[in-house]
Amino acid sequence: MITGDELQSRTRAMQALLKEQQLDGALFIFPIDVYYFSATRQNGTLWMPVEGTPTLLIRKSYERARRESPLSDIRPFPPSREFSGVIPESAARIGMTFDVVPAQQRDYYAKLLAGREFVDISLLNRQLRSVKSAGELELLRRSGASLSAVFAEVPQFLAAGMREIDLAAEFECRLRKAGSEGYVRMRAFNQELFQGLAVSTGGPSFGFFDGAVTGRGLSNASPHGASLETVAPNTPVLFDYTGVFQGYITDMTRIFVIGDLDEELKHAFEVSLSIQEMLRASLKPGAICEELFLLAAEMAEKAGLKDNFMGMPGEQARFVGHGVGLELDEFPVLAQGFKMPLQQGQTVAIEPKFVFPDKGVVGIENTFAVTAEGGEKMTDLPDNIVFL
Repeated sequence: MITGDELQSRTRAMQALLKEQQLDGALFIFPIDVYYFSATRQNGTLWMPVEGTPTLLIRKSYERARRESPLSDIRPFPPSREFSGVIPESAARIGMTFDVVPAQQRDYYAKLLAGREFVDISLLNRQLRSVKSAGELELLRRSGASLSAVFAEVPQFLAAGMREIDLAAEFECRLRKAGSEGYVRMRAFNQELFQGLAVSTGGPSFGFFDGAVTGRGLSNASPHGASLETVAPNTPVLFDYTGVFQGYITDMTRIFVIGDLDEELKHAFEVSLSIQEMLRASLKPGAICEELFLLAAEMAEKAGLKDNFMGMPGEQARFVGHGVGLELDEFPVLAQGFKMPLQQGQTVAIEPKFVFPDKGVVGIENTFAVTAEGGEKMTDLPDNIVFL
């Protein structure tokens, strides 16, 4: 549960950022942002003045929001003609997260608050949310432990001849029974993900999803994840899944094989472990995200695997790690062009992977917290390939 003290700390931090930008307050309408600052995911809008107490305006369910949120000022969403009365006329410059707010919604609030200036605070919001509190880190540890426990069950059901979709169904059933909520929230436009993916012969595939391994999916309308392809002996089976517990997402990947693996794939897997260890040791405050990505790419190139690193040849993902939390694609991003330094308490899923069009996909992924000693592993399960 998110306490009142936690919400006050988050509010004060955001208000300090608003003050630096000479803003009079912020309107949060994107559901997960409202949740972050109110502790309830009900349909509403949060007005946060640069000083003072936030006001949560709820469309539905007002009664549930009152029970769940520690905020002191929770009201039913007012009629349109009365909305401007909630926000003082002195609030002339108002922050809004343009990265996720539809134009229709922005126009709606611009009409309700005619004459006010709306300013993009997307970057401020994402930077603030990237640093996790002690309470959030504990929720992520629990999420990682629960997800790891499901991964440990894979040898109980994996067998040659199974379809990828059957593997996915088995894993997802166990994940849901473990209490995973299933909502894999992402901020990026045009990205979709249903919990994760289990792929084998269908793993080497081109796809829209911004990740190293996309899978073929089940149709042109759903071109991501498990397909109807079957598991063959001596072919890697990759499980890449999220666990979502109390809203917090951890992300991990493990490789399983029935039989043995081609030597090139074994070599690539060992390189993925080496890259992961280099990055884990480097997850310290002050490390520059772009530099870590370039080091990982250099290791892949020196190993002779440049064309297979992080995706199908010619369509490789340009990152090797991404922030996780209430969303799957949070800051920081270990990517070219992302020059921000790491901060204590950020959480990152590191995922060096290699794709071989005629052989399969291999790699590793774990969720880590940034600490002064390097990455704290939150998905604590052995990284080795499991041979069956």
